[in-house]
Parts: sequence; C-alpha cells; structure tokens
Amino acid sequence: MEITFDSQKCRHNGQCVKTLPEVFKVEKSQLIIIQNGASEDAIQKTVNACPSGALAIKK
Repeated sequence: MEITFDSQKCRHNGQCVKTLPEVFKVEKSQLIIIQNGASEDAIQKTVNACPSGALAIKK
C-alpha cells in the first residue's frame, strides 16, 4: 500500500495529522508521510476521513 497526497486538493484541515501523527507530520510547511507508521486499517480510516480527498491509497 502506498499513500499519495495531492497538495492542490488539500484544504489544510489537519485531520490526518491530528488523527494519525505517527504517519502524517508537517515539517517546514511540508506534509511528511511515514508509509509504515501505523496499521493499514488505521491508515485507510484516516485517508477515508480526509475532507478534501487529498489523500489516497495506491495499492
């Protein structure tokens, strides 16, 4: 599984960072994604909850 991020869609709600900080972090105004930072189930739930659809799963 690979997490993808579309910066053009992102509305910067921060849901991903708040919900799963072990996977999604912001450093120097850039989203950092730690692909194996949590279980696939937890990542899938967080990606599905992204309000802008900026996050996706590539299998």
